Amino acid sequence: MSFEVEEVENVPSPPKVRVESATEMLDRKRDYLEGFLAQKPQAETSGEPGGQLYEQVIDALKEIYDPEIPVNIYELGLIYGVEVSEDGHAVVMMTLTTPHCPVAESMPAEVELRVAAVPGIATCEVNLVWDPPWDPAKMSDEARLELGML
Repeated sequence: MSFEVEEVENVPSPPKVRVESATEMLDRKRDYLEGFLAQKPQAETSGEPGGQLYEQVIDALKEIYDPEIPVNIYELGLIYGVEVSEDGHAVVMMTLTTPHCPVAESMPAEVELRVAAVPGIATCEVNLVWDPPWDPAKMSDEARLELGML
């Protein structure tokens, strides 16, 4: 193994850092945040997840309990989706534990009444679906803990 050695007479100096004095720093226009600070926060749409109206609908759903299981229908995983439009129309997509559930006729009506009672909701539509079918894996950890499944 051989190495080649190159001799040099002069090496250029590396660039030096420029340090500003305190008066130079104060005189400098701070424009690096100007665009960011000029932006106004985007208004949170109340009908989207995280919005106030959406969360009130979810809270109303959490007050409805399955008569056979001591867990609310939201934590039980029976609510597949909630949409709230700007004009206050709510659409709830839900299922039941089985198609032969004893509350198959009354539960969707109760959901519709409770959601429609939320201030700011004008109308509510409940869509009862069977696909995908409900299974215990859809339950939240809180529901599993309540039922002793954790």
